[in-house]
Amino acid sequence: MSEGGGLGVSVVIPVYNEEAVLPALFARLYPAMDALGRSYEVIFVDDGSRDRSAAELRRQYQARPDVTRVVYLRANAGQHAAIMAGFEYARGRAVVTLDADLQNPPEEIGKLLAAMDEGHDYVGTIRRQRQDAKWRDVASKAMNRLRERITSIHMTDQGCMLRAYDREIVQAILDSREVNTFIPALAYLYSGKPTEVVVAHEERAAGESKYPLYKLIHLNFDLMTGFSIVPLQVFSMVGVGISVASFLFVSYLALRRLIIGPEVEGVFTLFGILFFLVGVLLFGIGLLGEYVGRIYVQARGRPRFLVRSVLGAEPAPPGEGG
Repeated sequence: MSEGGGLGVSVVIPVYNEEAVLPALFARLYPAMDALGRSYEVIFVDDGSRDRSAAELRRQYQARPDVTRVVYLRANAGQHAAIMAGFEYARGRAVVTLDADLQNPPEEIGKLLAAMDEGHDYVGTIRRQRQDAKWRDVASKAMNRLRERITSIHMTDQGCMLRAYDREIVQAILDSREVNTFIPALAYLYSGKPTEVVVAHEERAAGESKYPLYKLIHLNFDLMTGFSIVPLQVFSMVGVGISVASFLFVSYLALRRLIIGPEVEGVFTLFGILFFLVGVLLFGIGLLGEYVGRIYVQARGRPRFLVRSVLGAEPAPPGEGG
């Protein structure tokens, strides 16, 4: 990756209620970026924080206004929407995303930029010796395997937000009008030469995770329904199989009634089969609802986010909040 006389690197960091960890982030991030010897900017996106994160970010902007920009959203829009907001204001040839919790050390950013220097336009990461709870590790691996089976997206570690994107990939993501999007997966689809590097992983420096189990499951539902119709196709095949099996079973019961006569001993078996079929039907309705819900959200055309103010801003780019 050559800077070509322009700004070299933009680091985009979404922030939501992270006042406890921000001082440690500032103390490590800026020395790590200064040591790289590249022109850079750091773009913090305050995602409607309710604690003193906004004040901490303003204080850091005043300390390093030459390389710091802060985007304040009007309300909490979610991590990926906050990153999209940062993308709209990023000016670097390479754009790096980083969580504020310091689980991914900022000192590892150099590894991603080195991979971009080799010609890669998208650099994912694999966490070495994850420090998360065991259930998060197991759930992440299970979701990874499921995603790879039903989509063409191959990411070893989809939960790691430390990633690097070429400017053209970032622009392609911004041009996508999807309201709900999983940025790493979208970047993988657009990338011509993706790669992954292994990075260190640390325990959360302070605060609590913003991704409980429910959000992780919902994120993966969004990912699967947003990038593949395989779940619908699989359910259609299951429906066909159950229909054939049901027809054969009903035919068998009809013949049995003609040969043996009326029976009541099998009534509980019939109830069990009925409940199973109702469960399958409800699951299918829920799956279909996921796809219909995506269409509904997209059709409303509401903005992903609304920007309240920006510190260190040039004139707002066109299509803000698109």
